[in-house]
Amino acid sequence: MTVEAQRAVVAAVVVRGERVLLVRRRAAEGALSWQFPAGKIESEETPEEAAARETEEETGLLVVPQSVLGQRVHPMTGREIHYIACRPVGGQAVVASADEVAGLAWATHGELPQYVPHGLFGPVQNYLDEALLS
Repeated sequence: MTVEAQRAVVAAVVVRGERVLLVRRRAAEGALSWQFPAGKIESEETPEEAAARETEEETGLLVVPQSVLGQRVHPMTGREIHYIACRPVGGQAVVASADEVAGLAWATHGELPQYVPHGLFGPVQNYLDEALLS
């Protein structure tokens, strides 16, 4: 396995008001079409830095990492993934990387199952239960 294949991935869980940012991948990863802004963590950066960079690259939105929600080996992709809660601080969410992202949505708590029908990682779901329903 190459170093590239082993590189961990970060997912930015960006909440604004009562909605969370999701992007639709141009190329789905198995059953994963809609997901959080995400990408590989570069060797010189922390997961938090990668979450901010990937969000800006994919959506143009500037975010500040707030907390680490957890990490796991994703059951559908087999990749190590770090989940970082982020707060938007500037810019507008748009499709900034059209080669990677086909669309984006600000989903409410009740809409999450239609975007992510297989469910979310427990700590992420718990965070969103609190953040979106408070």
